[in-house]
Amino acid sequence: MIVAAQKPLDEIKKLVADAQRVLVVGCGTCVTVAFAGGAKEVGILASSLRMAAKIDGHPKQFDEATIQRQCEWEYIDPLTARLDEYDLVLSLGCGIGVQALAERFPNKPVMPGLNTTFLGMPVEHGVFEERCQACGDCILGITGGICPIARCSKQLLNGPCGGSQRGKCEVSSETQCAWQLIYDRMAARGQLERLLQVQPPKNWTTSRDGGPRRIIREDLRALEDVE
Repeated sequence: MIVAAQKPLDEIKKLVADAQRVLVVGCGTCVTVAFAGGAKEVGILASSLRMAAKIDGHPKQFDEATIQRQCEWEYIDPLTARLDEYDLVLSLGCGIGVQALAERFPNKPVMPGLNTTFLGMPVEHGVFEERCQACGDCILGITGGICPIARCSKQLLNGPCGGSQRGKCEVSSETQCAWQLIYDRMAARGQLERLLQVQPPKNWTTSRDGGPRRIIREDLRALEDVE
């Protein structure tokens, strides 16, 4: 899931300062799970902004809407009928959602209410940890399902560095060494010999190289043409 956190209220106030009528739009998927941009968070933020504007002596209109996904046109398009009423859209979606809204409604200012942080998962209630950097060349099949690209501070492919001590990373004593985790898992499976194979330098061209990445599924395109 995409993990994000809400921007500070003062920063959001500055982003919407020039607008009198604002629609706060939440997203019902990843950021809802991350307790950052679901219907509940939309309601709390809109209420906070109304109160802040009133206290500042300049009351403003902050209305609320939450759609299932901000990253797909079919869920975004129903907002079209409402947007004429507003000067600005405040998105509580991830960075993809903000860009999708801005692309769909190019004549309407769209501001981000969240800071998109990483691809991760909730490891306990209220704690989210990064698990993937979307590098485009997944090696989880040879590292026991533990990603050293996202979880090793140095993104090492062939075992831990000399700074790892007692299963902890030298960067922080609270950070587990990814390669210790990999070793322990492969040992439990009786597959340590797989780690003896030296991995070549990573192909980073599948990550961030030459502009935005794209996947084209011609089979799905052909299916759409048939339908």
